[in-house]
Amino acid sequence: MSSESVGGILGAIVAAIVLAVAVVFGPIGQYGKPPKPAKVEPAPAAAPPAPAAPVPRGPVIKEVPN
Repeated sequence: MSSESVGGILGAIVAAIVLAVAVVFGPIGQYGKPPKPAKVEPAPAAAPPAPAAPVPRGPVIKEVPN
C-alpha cells in the first residue's frame, strides 16, 4: 500500500469518528433543544444608594524625581 492510500484510509476513519461524535452530542447551543422555561424574578424592593464620592483609582504621583 502506498502512503497516499494509508492516509486516505486514516482520514476516512477520523472523519467517521468525528461524524459519530457530532451525532452523539448533537448541535451546539439552543438548536434542537427544548426551550427553557422563563424565570419569574420578583422586583427588588429598593436599589442601594449610590456612594457619595467616587473611590480613588490607583496611586497618585505628584512629583517625579529626575
